[in-house]
Amino acid sequence: LDTARQELKEFIPHVENLSDGSIRKMVGRDLARFKEFKKQGVAVKFGRFTQKENNQIRKNVEEFLSISGIDSAEKLLFTSRYPEDKETINRLKAEHEFCAKISEGIPRPWRLIYYRARKMFDPNNYKGRYSKEEKEQLKKYQAMHGNDWKKISELMSRSNLSVAMKFSEIKSPVNYGPWTKEEIQKLKHAVKEVIRKKLEMKDGSSPSSLEQPDRDLWVDREKLYQQLPWTEIETKVGSRYWRQCKQKWNSILVKKMSKGQQLHRWSKSLQNKITLIKRLYEMKVEDANEVNWEELSDAVGDVPTAYLQVQFYKLKVSFVPFWQKKTFPEIINFLFQYKLPELEEKL
Repeated sequence: LDTARQELKEFIPHVENLSDGSIRKMVGRDLARFKEFKKQGVAVKFGRFTQKENNQIRKNVEEFLSISGIDSAEKLLFTSRYPEDKETINRLKAEHEFCAKISEGIPRPWRLIYYRARKMFDPNNYKGRYSKEEKEQLKKYQAMHGNDWKKISELMSRSNLSVAMKFSEIKSPVNYGPWTKEEIQKLKHAVKEVIRKKLEMKDGSSPSSLEQPDRDLWVDREKLYQQLPWTEIETKVGSRYWRQCKQKWNSILVKKMSKGQQLHRWSKSLQNKITLIKRLYEMKVEDANEVNWEELSDAVGDVPTAYLQVQFYKLKVSFVPFWQKKTFPEIINFLFQYKLPELEEKL
């Protein structure tokens, strides 16, 4: 495992954060591909998939269907929906090396390619608007099964995300205007409640521990935005979608963190900028729209995505001359070549 991690580190900078199981899978599915791409001078990519990559995935899936004789992409990528054919499909996938075929020509980790393919070929993702009958059905199923969206999605032939978001939309009246002071207070209170609950359950902390101003603030700050139960927070706020709650909460954090010393130590702020520039450079994306800010947030480890976007904007506006006339790769290359050494020296 140590050798594998060391080999993968050249291609996956955040490899030390991956589990042993993930490392084993990447050795089998990715390492040889990555080495071959390196010989060709092609860097491993992260971030959003380009149109060219989407077309390559379609081509790979269609070719595999032709080779294997499986009659639909849904059967290939959502085998569990066809229990009577499951054994045969899995045998054909193994026999014709499904893992290798679906990732052919795409310099990304296999897992990301597979998830992208599932999203592209899931017929339940593209069923249009919900009818009145479907909305009533959704309410009934949610009353019966709670928030078991996987179960409900099977009953309604819609994707998990689709039914969860639609229920969020129809269960209560939603305000689309500016946030009121009362709503912001409800949001803050709701977040505080769920974080308190998480601390008590996971860390064995007492309820009063959150009131201690200097208690392990670094860990507490991470818990301010990582893996919060937004549907629960939405319910507590009562007048906003979970996505509105998440966006508003992140904007509140950005304002707080942007004040510098108050919540963000100077040295850590420098380290975040260094990591941000390095990871953007490693992604090798051609356009800003391809950047996966969620992934960058995981790499930095203690800031929300909105904060990173603000930091990147400040870096390019403050330090890249004529940045408006430069392409995205030119901006990143400039920051990497000229600003990064200066930040590392300061740190």
